[in-house]
Amino acid sequence: MESRKYTKLINFLLEELAIPAAGISLALRHVEQTPSLLPMVLWQYGLITLTQLNQIFDWLEVAS
Repeated sequence: MESRKYTKLINFLLEELAIPAAGISLALRHVEQTPSLLPMVLWQYGLITLTQLNQIFDWLEVAS
């Protein structure tokens, strides 16, 4: 994932879905090698709901 799109995704998570920055930081530590797994890691750790996961995938589809 390109860095500009990645930054926009982080902003979407923070501003639109109100995911706490600490939760995003935790997930980012687990996806250093594969940033595209960030939404799944957030969900696996219970930091987002399934509905929010779907919203992220919808956002990623439109942002492509």
